[in-house]
Amino acid sequence: MMHFLEKFKFCPVCGSQHFVENNEKSKRCENCDFVYFMNPSAANVAFILNERGELLVEKRRNEPGKGTLDLPGGFTDANETGEEGIIREVKEETNLQVDRAEYMFSLPNKYRYSGLDIPTLDMFFRCEVSDTSCLKAGDDADAALWLPLNEIRTEQFGLRSIRQGLRIFLERASEMGWTNVGKKPNK
Repeated sequence: MMHFLEKFKFCPVCGSQHFVENNEKSKRCENCDFVYFMNPSAANVAFILNERGELLVEKRRNEPGKGTLDLPGGFTDANETGEEGIIREVKEETNLQVDRAEYMFSLPNKYRYSGLDIPTLDMFFRCEVSDTSCLKAGDDADAALWLPLNEIRTEQFGLRSIRQGLRIFLERASEMGWTNVGKKPNK
């Protein structure tokens, strides 16, 4: 598999073709000494529970993982906080307005896009919405539905980071008594 930095052939500062590997996460221009570091892209994921303690999940419209289950979320835009990013993404994908977004944890990930594995840092938020009646799938979501926590099967979710994040969330939900979780989900 091609390393992501192999796609960068020219220095973005001076245009030189002498843009060489500096180490496994950076390239350096031999002409102007500019060093480019491959840092992860910021991504965000929402855990949204309704009044019955069910989790909002989506069916993915696009690759990677087309047709599998997912959670609302996406990439954070430039000049956006993680909280602003998740509020925007939830609105775009579900038509729900997030009243409160509370950071929970993060996981490193690789997101397959155009044949490349893009490194990401996935930030997971517990989000609260006061009105769930306007739920409507949009943007990257083909469908949106509520699942009881004890019916969630992580293997039905197409992205590794989401499966891992769900396991952490379900464990914490049980410990914190956020809802009546019932039996433990399959891992």
